[in-house]
Amino acid sequence: MQEKNLSIDKVKEISKLKNEPKWMTEFRVQAYQKFLDTPNPIFGPELNIDFSIINYYKRVSDKVHNKWEDIPTYVKDTFDKIGLPEAEQKYLAGVGAQYESEVIYHHMLKELEDKNIIFCDTDTALKKYPDLFKEYFNNLVKYDENKYTALNGAVWSGGTFIYIPPYTQLDRPLQSYFRINSKNMGQFERTIIIVDEYSDLHYMEGCTAPTYTSDSLHAAVVEIYVKKGAKCRYTTIQNWSSDVYNLVTKRAIVEEKGTMEWIDGNIGSKINMKYPSCILVGESAIGNCISIAVASHNQYQDTGAKMIHLAPNTKSNIISKSIAANGGIANYRGTVNISKDAINSKSTVKCDTIILDKESKSDTIPKNKVSNASSILEHEAIVAKIDEEKLFYLKSRGVPEERAKELLIMGFIERFREELPMEYAVELNALLKNYF
Repeated sequence: MQEKNLSIDKVKEISKLKNEPKWMTEFRVQAYQKFLDTPNPIFGPELNIDFSIINYYKRVSDKVHNKWEDIPTYVKDTFDKIGLPEAEQKYLAGVGAQYESEVIYHHMLKELEDKNIIFCDTDTALKKYPDLFKEYFNNLVKYDENKYTALNGAVWSGGTFIYIPPYTQLDRPLQSYFRINSKNMGQFERTIIIVDEYSDLHYMEGCTAPTYTSDSLHAAVVEIYVKKGAKCRYTTIQNWSSDVYNLVTKRAIVEEKGTMEWIDGNIGSKINMKYPSCILVGESAIGNCISIAVASHNQYQDTGAKMIHLAPNTKSNIISKSIAANGGIANYRGTVNISKDAINSKSTVKCDTIILDKESKSDTIPKNKVSNASSILEHEAIVAKIDEEKLFYLKSRGVPEERAKELLIMGFIERFREELPMEYAVELNALLKNYF
């Protein structure tokens, strides 16, 4: 099935093809109606998406494989090129790979299964763990929040479902990889992660697409639940092509003494609107977001983070690094809200941008609110060009200008790079060299 011109009948057909329960079919129809009734966001970049050309569902295999050799050759070749099978062997505890609308490969080490960890695609979770799934699905990110959460609710497919039992530690990360490979493709994965009390998870996500002359759409929803004393780190490096609209909603709720960390790399996209969020509902909960956004020609990065403090002694930290080059636009848009009940809380926001030429642009658009007298909020923003003195110094020592600029940019994003696993840091370096 490869469908354009979305309708109620086609939404029902997706649900039927997936053999879903009646309640999910009804949910999809509800979400579709909301999608039709909801306008585009009134903030940020203007969105001119032709929904009539988008392929909302495309299946390349009718099952999830656990051996790379069982995957269709043309799909396996794509993942071979990005080194995913090799990465799995070397340093990952489990891998999921989604191609177009469905997860096509999934594998987890047996020792994780022995710990009763659940790591599967979201469609499988709906069938195998219906009660757990229903408890957390559409609970933290409601389908009616905006036009694209509604669209995701109507046509969601694939994504990752993780449950980490209490007092469980993982020695290695889990990873999922999402690939849009077709012209005008829409990808609408749904990810749900539950890290139970005093457990620890590092989850990594990669996203790519080839370049076409017309647009594709990625509108994912991520819901993360960090229980008492637990810790979750969610690392993303997206490298979407310049014809992809990336419009995602990512949110975590953090209970007492829990910690949520977003390590968020945004490279590419025609328009990228993404603001990873933490809702700190438990006392002494912590939320961190360290991000980079890189915009080049015909690319618009509208990114940032949201930290909502609802309990006493909570802490949040936002570090945002943006780079605008070749006429690109890289904006920081963030929210910090410390409620009246979140006494003795603290939030620190630091936004830095480098603009590499006269055509590129950047704005910082913060929304900060403190509703009690015992809390502290600090915000610092700097927008600047490449430091000419440092550039001159490197050139005077025999470093070619392009190499000198590269060194200064890498130094600028060092705080982000040092949070990445070595393999991701190497990949990031290679990606950025293609931009400048």
